This record gives sequence, C-alpha cells and structure tokens, in this order.
Amino acid sequence: MTDAAWYPDPTGQAELRYYDGSQWTEHVSTGGQQSTAPLAPPQATVEQEAPTQVGSVQAAQAAYGDSAQAQPAQAASAQYGQQAAQAQPTGDPFAGISGDLIDGRFAEIEGNGAVLQNKKLLRVRVGEPFQARQGSMVAYQGNVQFKYQGGGVGKFLKRAVTGEGLSLMGVEGQGDVFLADAAKEVHILQLNNSGISINGDHVLAFSGGLQWNIERVQGAGMLTGGLFNTTLRGTGWVAVTTEGDPVVLNAAEAPTFADTNAVVGWSLGLQTSLQKSFTAGALIGRGSGEAFQVAFHGQGFVIVQPSEGAVVPPHSHS
Repeated sequence: MTDAAWYPDPTGQAELRYYDGSQWTEHVSTGGQQSTAPLAPPQATVEQEAPTQVGSVQAAQAAYGDSAQAQPAQAASAQYGQQAAQAQPTGDPFAGISGDLIDGRFAEIEGNGAVLQNKKLLRVRVGEPFQARQGSMVAYQGNVQFKYQGGGVGKFLKRAVTGEGLSLMGVEGQGDVFLADAAKEVHILQLNNSGISINGDHVLAFSGGLQWNIERVQGAGMLTGGLFNTTLRGTGWVAVTTEGDPVVLNAAEAPTFADTNAVVGWSLGLQTSLQKSFTAGALIGRGSGEAFQVAFHGQGFVIVQPSEGAVVPPHSHS
C-alpha cells in the first residue's frame, strides 16, 4: 500500500496532488501554493501496488491516459542523501483517525530548497548550509545540525551599538527544517547577483551563499536618530516576514515615503534619505509631536507592511 503523501498530479492540473493512502484527493499544490481541483475523469483509481521506480509528472500522465489509473511515485528521493535508499515505513499512520487536520489539506508540500507550506510557515530542504533567525525552528526531520552563527566580531559590535536585531544560527546536514516567526507571514525572494536592504526584524532565513552585513541607511545620520538595516547581496534566496499582507511600491513612479516602523525593506538600487515631520507629527505615523519617514528615490521597489510594530500601552511612573 502506498503511503499518504504529496505526489506528482496524474491529471496534469497541478504539480502535486495529495494521495490519502487509499485514493487521490482534490487537494493540489503548484509552486508551494495549495488549492483544490477535482479529479478528471472522476473514475480515476489507484492501484494497490506502487511502482518500484521514482516516477515523474510526465510518466504519471502517460499512465493515466493509457489506463485511466493513477499511480503515485515512490517517496524515495535524494531527500536525505544516503538515507534515500532506506525502506519506507509500512502501514497507515492515520489509521482510525479522521478530521480536517489529516485529510491532506495541511500535509507537507514537497519541493527542493525553500518552499512555503502556508503563508506563515517555511520549509527548507537542506541541500547546502543556510542561515536562519535564532529560535525560528519549529520542527525538523532528518539528520540536521544547528550552530551559533555570530558573523564575526565586527557584526557583533554593530548589533550591540545599532540595535539591529539579527541573531543567526547556521543550519546544515540532510533533512527538512520548518521555520516560523510569531505567526508572521513569510515571503521568499530570489536574488540573482543583486541586493536588498531589510530590517533585521524581518529576516527569517537566507541561503548560505549570500553575503550579509549591518549597514547604516544612507541619509540617516546619528544626529537624526540613526537607522540601520541588514543588507544581503549575491545570488540565492531570502525569506522575509511581514505583519499582514504588505504592499510593494515602485519608487520610480512617484516620490515615495514610508514610516520607519512600517517599512520592511527595499532594493539596494534606491537612494534613501530621512525626512523629519514636525507640524504633522501628531497626525501621521505613530509619532507624538514629530515623526520620521524614509524617502526613496530612483529605480527600485519598497516593501511596506500594514503594521508599525507592537504598540506600547500607556503607563505612568507614579
């Protein structure tokens, strides 16, 4: 009997379709995003014996068209390196239990590298070492090692002086690591010989090949309060968190300004400066008498979240 898992969609409607151990379900996934799609034709069935070799989407479609039967690919892959050849567990792990939690809609979504499991949970298949925010691991499978990633004395001192909060852990080995940060929404950006400046509070993880540093935001001198961000440069992926669905603004379309507490990050090609508002400070942003905004100029984009961070309740010192 084939184990319940995500397999190449035999109908060709999506990349993956969930098989519950006895039949195909309507739950599908494409590019890490889950949805539903009915089986077509509806009489599709699953053979009790799984094929002995790893299948592909094309092979599954061919089998489906010739025999009106769908066979999921075996779960064996390079997922755990040398462990790939080990025998798969037998039996139904969900026997005797039913409910929405185990009907397939919350099952793990397969894929290599960094893959969103949902809007708030990231899974990274460890192929090469990567770095993640300390404390962000919520689960892992396989032979995975975690170690403190200080970044050197220079970055340690910068964090201490600037308050830019990016404490990292190195992740390596073979397996899958699941990451989250206080139920914030997670977004994956792919950098191709490019760079991005991100508030350290919004960095969840990034591939080990990227170079990172803590740098002063251009135009934000110490006399105006100072503003520091984490910069990432090179080729690789970075997972960014936001509090709610963000908006991405094209700074080339018009003069662009963002509250310093709401801006998440921006592309490194932009020119920045810090603008101080006095008269309108009590009306815009969260200031009380004055407010700061980051001004952006040039070609590039700005990521802004619909939140300005945690609100500190009023208190007295009596």
